[in-house]
Formats: sequence, structure tokens, C-alpha cells
Amino acid sequence: MLRTRVIPTLLLRNESLVKTIKFGKYVYIGDPCNTVRIFNELEVDELIFLDITATVEGRAPNLEILADIANECFMPLGYGGGVKTFEQAKSIFQIGFEKIVINSHAIENPVFISELSKHFGNQAVIASIDVRKSFFGHYSVRTYSGKKKADIEPTLWARRLEELGAGEIIITSIGNEGTWSGYDIDLVKTITEAVSIPVVAHGGAGCLQDLSDAVKLAGASAVAAGSLFVFQKKDMGVLINYPTQDEQENLFGDI
Repeated sequence: MLRTRVIPTLLLRNESLVKTIKFGKYVYIGDPCNTVRIFNELEVDELIFLDITATVEGRAPNLEILADIANECFMPLGYGGGVKTFEQAKSIFQIGFEKIVINSHAIENPVFISELSKHFGNQAVIASIDVRKSFFGHYSVRTYSGKKKADIEPTLWARRLEELGAGEIIITSIGNEGTWSGYDIDLVKTITEAVSIPVVAHGGAGCLQDLSDAVKLAGASAVAAGSLFVFQKKDMGVLINYPTQDEQENLFGDI
């Protein structure tokens, strides 16, 4: 049995870390390099950094801050935000990141996923799908930090991304993100049942049991969270934290 990965997702806004709620209101968390140093000590499985304004602003990845992060980090790193060219991806890998996260540009240029996968290997390519649930319970794929609606259903898009060569998929519920209300288990399950590649549940984790539920009830291969790992508790101050190996063993039973 493969070990269930537990992945902090850290949001970059300019050169600072922030945490959003439903892709909207945000609060300041701290300096990314200082945060990485703490996660080093906590021996996390891997980290994912997402620049939440790069695509919306039409801006390229900030290679300077990414280099600073990579120099401090002792665990596998993933990055997403504003990556639109092969050369940008190559530069990020050369800096020391192991994975590239592609979201909006995959909708605009699906072949880009294949290009990256063929050159760097599918294990280096994460496809990210942001999903909003309507009042009537219908799911729609969103891009540009949730601002644009894509004309494709989430499970069909997940299958297409797998065909294109993505090595894993991060599925994020926009409505749950930052709310501490738990993952959208139904959404995650529809994606895990649609593809054979690993699916990372993201958006809404508020306690360790939520991580277990995403794996045991929805079939996720890994779990990602932001608020749970950067705040002491809901509506409380910043406290970088991460479940111990004993806690993870109790949750997943696969360590």
C-alpha cells in the first residue's frame, strides 16, 4: 500500500503567504521562507506553493522568490501560478521544484500538459481543477482563481487531463476552501472514480478526521490543506503545524 501523503498548500500573494476563504477574502500568514523552515522541522511529506494572482494579473512566476523557497526547502516542492510556457516550467524545475501545477492554462492550451509530461515525466505534472457547486448542486470547472467558468464538466475534464499525461490531479472545492467545513466528499469521489491516476483532495479541511474521510470515504490518494496547517484553530492566530507520524498512522493506517 502506498503511503497517504499529507500536503500543506501555501498561497503566495506577491512575496507573502496568505490564506483565502472561498478564493476571496484573504489574511496574511507570514514570510514563505520562514514558514518553509518550520515545515522542514516538522518533516512534511511535500509542499505545494500556489501564486494566486499570477494568472489573473497575466504575470509570469516570480523565479526570485521561488529560488529562495527552494534553497530553504528539504522536502519535495510543487508550484502553480502563471506557468504558460515550456521555458517557464524548465526554469522552475532547474530552481529545484519537482512538480508543476497547471490549472487555467490547461483549459486554454491542453497540449501544454502533454508537452510537459513527455519532457519531464508525468510524475512532474499536476493538473489542478477548481470546482464551484451551484445552488442546485451542479458542479462547474472554474479558472482564473474561480473567476471564469470553463465549458466542461469536472469528471470529463479529469479524464481528459489523464489522457493528456497529467500524473495526478488536485481537486479543489471553491465553496469549501478556507471554511474549515470539511472536503466536498461527493466531489472528490466523482473524480477518484473517473480516473486511475492519484487524486489529491483540497479545500475545506478543518480537522484531522477530514483528512481520513477524504481517503476512506472518497478514495483520495493524498490530502492537501491550507488553514489546518497554518492556523492554531478556526478564528485563531497563525501557528504552523502538521500531524505527527503517529497521528497519520491512526488516520490512515498505512505508515
